[in-house]
Amino acid sequence: MSEVLINVDHIVKRYDNNTVLNDLSLQVHKGEVLVVVGPSGCGKSTLLRTMNGLEPIQDGQITYRDKKVDAKNKDITEIRQKVGMVFQSYELFPHMSILDNITLSPILVQKKERKEAEKEAEDLLRRVGLIDKKDAYPRQLSGGQKQRVAIVRALAMHPEVLLFDEVTAALDPEMVREVLDVILELAKQGSTMVIVTHEMNFAKAVADRVIFLDKGNIVEEGSPFDFFEDPKTERAKKFLQTFTFDKVDKGAGI
Repeated sequence: MSEVLINVDHIVKRYDNNTVLNDLSLQVHKGEVLVVVGPSGCGKSTLLRTMNGLEPIQDGQITYRDKKVDAKNKDITEIRQKVGMVFQSYELFPHMSILDNITLSPILVQKKERKEAEKEAEDLLRRVGLIDKKDAYPRQLSGGQKQRVAIVRALAMHPEVLLFDEVTAALDPEMVREVLDVILELAKQGSTMVIVTHEMNFAKAVADRVIFLDKGNIVEEGSPFDFFEDPKTERAKKFLQTFTFDKVDKGAGI
Protein backbone atom coordinates (compact mmCIF):
# COMPACT_ATOMS: atom_id res chain seq x y z
CA MET A 1 0.00 0.00 0.00
CA SER A 2 1.27 3.46 -0.90
CA GLU A 3 2.07 6.27 1.52
CA VAL A 4 -0.75 7.71 3.64
CA LEU A 5 -1.24 11.42 2.95
CA ILE A 6 -4.43 12.11 4.92
CA ASN A 7 -5.43 10.19 8.04
CA VAL A 8 -8.93 10.68 9.42
CA ASP A 9 -8.94 9.13 12.88
CA HIS A 10 -12.24 8.55 14.72
CA ILE A 11 -13.64 12.01 14.01
CA VAL A 12 -16.94 13.32 15.31
CA LYS A 13 -18.63 16.35 13.78
CA ARG A 14 -21.77 17.88 15.28
CA TYR A 15 -23.98 20.85 14.50
CA ASP A 16 -25.64 21.58 17.84
CA ASN A 17 -27.31 18.26 18.75
CA ASN A 18 -27.08 16.82 15.24
CA THR A 19 -24.18 14.39 14.77
CA VAL A 20 -23.12 14.59 11.12
CA LEU A 21 -20.00 12.40 11.27
CA ASN A 22 -19.96 9.67 13.88
CA ASP A 23 -16.60 8.14 14.93
CA LEU A 24 -15.45 8.03 11.30
CA SER A 25 -12.00 6.83 10.22
CA LEU A 26 -10.34 6.52 6.81
CA GLN A 27 -7.02 7.02 5.06
CA VAL A 28 -6.15 8.60 1.72
CA HIS A 29 -3.11 7.08 0.03
CA LYS A 30 -0.74 8.77 -2.40
CA GLY A 31 -1.90 8.33 -5.99
CA GLU A 32 -5.33 7.05 -4.96
CA VAL A 33 -8.69 8.21 -6.25
CA LEU A 34 -11.11 7.82 -3.36
CA VAL A 35 -14.77 8.42 -4.23
CA VAL A 36 -17.32 9.11 -1.49
CA VAL A 37 -20.96 8.38 -2.32
CA GLY A 38 -24.18 8.28 -0.34
CA PRO A 39 -27.61 9.87 0.00
CA SER A 40 -28.07 13.60 0.38
CA GLY A 41 -27.42 14.76 3.93
CA CYS A 42 -25.23 11.79 4.88
CA GLY A 43 -22.18 13.95 5.66
CA LYS A 44 -20.17 13.64 2.41
CA SER A 45 -19.47 17.34 1.87
CA THR A 46 -18.89 17.91 5.56
CA LEU A 47 -16.28 15.15 5.58
CA LEU A 48 -14.49 16.79 2.67
CA ARG A 49 -14.50 20.19 4.36
CA THR A 50 -13.02 18.75 7.56
CA MET A 51 -10.09 17.38 5.51
CA ASN A 52 -9.25 20.93 4.49
CA GLY A 53 -9.79 22.45 7.93
CA LEU A 54 -12.85 24.38 6.77
CA GLU A 55 -15.05 22.65 9.35
CA PRO A 56 -13.94 22.09 12.96
CA ILE A 57 -14.46 18.67 14.52
CA GLN A 58 -15.53 17.89 18.07
CA ASP A 59 -13.53 14.71 18.56
CA GLY A 60 -10.85 12.65 16.86
CA GLN A 61 -8.09 14.00 14.64
CA ILE A 62 -7.27 14.61 10.99
CA THR A 63 -3.68 14.82 9.80
CA TYR A 64 -1.97 15.58 6.51
CA ARG A 65 1.53 14.08 6.52
CA ASP A 66 1.37 13.99 10.33
CA LYS A 67 0.44 17.69 10.55
CA LYS A 68 -2.83 18.32 12.34
CA VAL A 69 -5.53 19.72 10.07
CA ASP A 70 -7.08 22.44 12.19
CA ALA A 71 -7.94 26.05 11.34
CA LYS A 72 -6.12 27.05 14.54
CA ASN A 73 -2.92 25.28 13.49
CA LYS A 74 -0.16 27.71 12.48
CA ASP A 75 0.56 25.45 9.48
CA ILE A 76 -3.02 25.53 8.13
CA THR A 77 -2.18 27.87 5.21
CA GLU A 78 0.59 25.53 4.11
CA ILE A 79 -1.69 22.51 4.53
CA ARG A 80 -4.43 24.11 2.42
CA GLN A 81 -1.91 24.72 -0.34
CA LYS A 82 -1.17 21.00 -0.35
CA VAL A 83 -4.78 19.87 0.12
CA GLY A 84 -6.65 21.84 -2.53
CA MET A 85 -10.42 22.01 -2.76
CA VAL A 86 -12.79 22.57 -5.68
CA PHE A 87 -16.33 23.61 -4.76
CA GLN A 88 -19.56 23.08 -6.67
CA SER A 89 -20.21 26.82 -6.68
CA TYR A 90 -16.90 27.70 -8.46
CA GLU A 91 -16.02 30.53 -6.01
CA LEU A 92 -14.46 32.63 -8.79
CA PHE A 93 -14.02 36.38 -8.28
CA PRO A 94 -16.49 38.01 -10.71
CA HIS A 95 -14.52 41.27 -11.05
CA MET A 96 -11.29 39.52 -12.08
CA SER A 97 -10.33 37.97 -15.40
CA ILE A 98 -9.90 34.21 -15.65
CA LEU A 99 -6.11 34.60 -15.75
CA ASP A 100 -6.15 36.84 -12.66
CA ASN A 101 -8.42 34.41 -10.81
CA ILE A 102 -5.90 31.63 -11.38
CA THR A 103 -2.73 33.59 -10.63
CA LEU A 104 -3.97 35.42 -7.51
CA SER A 105 -2.99 32.79 -4.94
CA PRO A 106 0.33 31.72 -6.52
CA ILE A 107 1.41 35.38 -6.54
CA LEU A 108 0.07 36.40 -3.11
CA VAL A 109 0.53 33.17 -1.14
CA GLN A 110 3.42 31.41 -2.87
CA LYS A 111 5.17 34.67 -3.85
CA LYS A 112 5.66 33.64 -7.47
CA GLU A 113 6.67 36.17 -10.06
CA ARG A 114 3.67 37.28 -12.11
CA LYS A 115 5.28 36.23 -15.39
CA GLU A 116 5.94 32.72 -14.08
CA ALA A 117 2.44 32.40 -12.59
CA GLU A 118 0.79 33.59 -15.80
CA LYS A 119 2.79 31.17 -17.96
CA GLU A 120 1.81 28.26 -15.76
CA ALA A 121 -1.84 29.38 -15.72
CA GLU A 122 -1.86 29.59 -19.51
CA ASP A 123 -0.34 26.10 -19.78
CA LEU A 124 -3.06 24.73 -17.50
CA LEU A 125 -5.82 26.56 -19.38
CA ARG A 126 -4.48 25.08 -22.60
CA ARG A 127 -4.68 21.59 -21.08
CA VAL A 128 -8.40 22.00 -20.34
CA GLY A 129 -9.21 23.73 -23.62
CA LEU A 130 -9.79 27.22 -22.24
CA ILE A 131 -6.72 29.21 -23.30
CA ASP A 132 -8.96 31.43 -25.45
CA LYS A 133 -10.87 32.45 -22.30
CA LYS A 134 -7.91 33.74 -20.29
CA ASP A 135 -8.93 37.41 -20.62
CA ALA A 136 -12.66 36.75 -20.19
CA TYR A 137 -14.60 37.25 -16.95
CA PRO A 138 -16.57 34.53 -15.11
CA ARG A 139 -19.92 35.97 -16.24
CA GLN A 140 -18.87 35.30 -19.85
CA LEU A 141 -18.32 31.57 -19.26
CA SER A 142 -20.70 28.63 -19.11
CA GLY A 143 -21.05 26.64 -15.91
CA GLY A 144 -18.83 23.87 -17.25
CA GLN A 145 -16.16 26.35 -18.28
CA LYS A 146 -16.23 28.04 -14.87
CA GLN A 147 -15.84 24.69 -13.15
CA ARG A 148 -12.85 23.83 -15.33
CA VAL A 149 -11.32 27.19 -14.39
CA ALA A 150 -11.91 26.37 -10.71
CA ILE A 151 -10.01 23.11 -11.20
CA VAL A 152 -7.16 24.94 -12.94
CA ARG A 153 -7.03 27.45 -10.08
CA ALA A 154 -6.59 24.59 -7.61
CA LEU A 155 -3.94 22.91 -9.79
CA ALA A 156 -1.96 26.16 -10.02
CA MET A 157 -1.08 25.79 -6.33
CA HIS A 158 0.50 22.36 -6.95
CA PRO A 159 -1.56 20.51 -4.34
CA GLU A 160 -0.62 16.98 -3.35
CA VAL A 161 -4.28 16.09 -2.75
CA LEU A 162 -7.33 17.47 -4.54
CA LEU A 163 -10.78 17.46 -2.93
CA PHE A 164 -13.79 17.71 -5.25
CA ASP A 165 -17.13 18.57 -3.66
CA GLU A 166 -20.03 17.74 -6.01
CA VAL A 167 -18.35 19.71 -8.78
CA THR A 168 -21.04 18.80 -11.35
CA ALA A 169 -24.08 19.32 -9.11
CA ALA A 170 -24.83 22.84 -10.35
CA LEU A 171 -24.26 22.06 -14.04
CA ASP A 172 -26.66 21.39 -16.88
CA PRO A 173 -26.38 17.77 -18.06
CA GLU A 174 -24.57 18.66 -21.31
CA MET A 175 -21.86 20.48 -19.33
CA VAL A 176 -21.18 17.64 -16.92
CA ARG A 177 -19.03 15.57 -19.26
CA GLU A 178 -16.51 18.33 -20.00
CA VAL A 179 -15.75 18.64 -16.28
CA LEU A 180 -15.65 14.89 -15.66
CA ASP A 181 -13.22 14.45 -18.57
CA VAL A 182 -10.76 16.81 -16.87
CA ILE A 183 -10.95 14.82 -13.62
CA LEU A 184 -10.58 11.52 -15.51
CA GLU A 185 -7.44 12.89 -17.13
CA LEU A 186 -6.04 13.86 -13.71
CA ALA A 187 -6.73 10.32 -12.50
CA LYS A 188 -4.84 8.87 -15.46
CA GLN A 189 -1.89 11.09 -14.51
CA GLY A 190 -1.80 9.63 -10.99
CA SER A 191 -3.25 12.57 -9.05
CA THR A 192 -4.39 11.91 -5.48
CA MET A 193 -8.06 12.85 -5.24
CA VAL A 194 -11.03 12.56 -2.92
CA ILE A 195 -14.25 13.02 -4.88
CA VAL A 196 -17.76 13.48 -3.52
CA THR A 197 -20.25 12.86 -6.31
CA HIS A 198 -23.75 11.77 -7.23
CA GLU A 199 -22.56 10.73 -10.69
CA MET A 200 -22.44 6.96 -10.20
CA ASN A 201 -21.20 6.07 -13.68
CA PHE A 202 -18.37 8.53 -13.22
CA ALA A 203 -17.59 7.14 -9.75
CA LYS A 204 -17.43 3.65 -11.22
CA ALA A 205 -15.05 4.82 -13.95
CA VAL A 206 -12.64 6.94 -11.93
CA ALA A 207 -12.42 5.39 -8.44
CA ASP A 208 -9.70 3.17 -7.04
CA ARG A 209 -11.79 2.81 -3.90
CA VAL A 210 -15.38 3.70 -3.08
CA ILE A 211 -16.71 4.67 0.35
CA PHE A 212 -20.46 4.57 0.93
CA LEU A 213 -21.53 6.97 3.67
CA ASP A 214 -24.89 7.00 5.42
CA LYS A 215 -25.95 8.92 8.52
CA GLY A 216 -22.36 9.92 9.22
CA ASN A 217 -20.98 6.38 9.14
CA ILE A 218 -19.02 4.38 6.59
CA VAL A 219 -21.48 1.61 5.79
CA GLU A 220 -19.42 -0.06 3.08
CA GLU A 221 -16.16 0.39 1.20
CA GLY A 222 -14.32 -1.49 -1.49
CA SER A 223 -13.17 -1.48 -5.09
CA PRO A 224 -15.52 -0.02 -7.70
CA PHE A 225 -16.25 -3.51 -9.00
CA ASP A 226 -17.07 -4.89 -5.56
CA PHE A 227 -19.23 -1.93 -4.57
CA PHE A 228 -21.18 -1.51 -7.79
CA GLU A 229 -21.40 -5.14 -8.91
CA ASP A 230 -21.55 -6.99 -5.61
CA PRO A 231 -22.49 -4.69 -2.68
CA LYS A 232 -22.39 -6.48 0.66
CA THR A 233 -24.84 -4.46 2.77
CA GLU A 234 -28.57 -4.12 2.28
CA ARG A 235 -28.28 -0.35 2.67
CA ALA A 236 -25.81 -0.13 -0.24
CA LYS A 237 -27.96 -2.42 -2.38
CA LYS A 238 -31.00 -0.24 -1.79
CA PHE A 239 -29.03 2.92 -2.59
CA LEU A 240 -27.67 1.50 -5.86
CA GLN A 241 -31.10 0.30 -7.01
CA THR A 242 -32.00 3.92 -7.74
CA PHE A 243 -29.28 4.24 -10.41
CA THR A 244 -28.80 2.90 -13.92
CA PHE A 245 -25.23 2.17 -14.90
CA ASP A 246 -23.46 2.34 -18.22
CA LYS A 247 -20.22 0.67 -19.11
CA VAL A 248 -17.61 3.39 -18.70
CA ASP A 249 -13.97 3.01 -19.71
CA LYS A 250 -11.68 4.25 -16.96
CA GLY A 251 -9.09 4.99 -19.62
CA ALA A 252 -11.39 7.51 -21.25
CA GLY A 253 -10.47 11.13 -20.93
CA ILE A 254 -9.59 14.26 -22.85
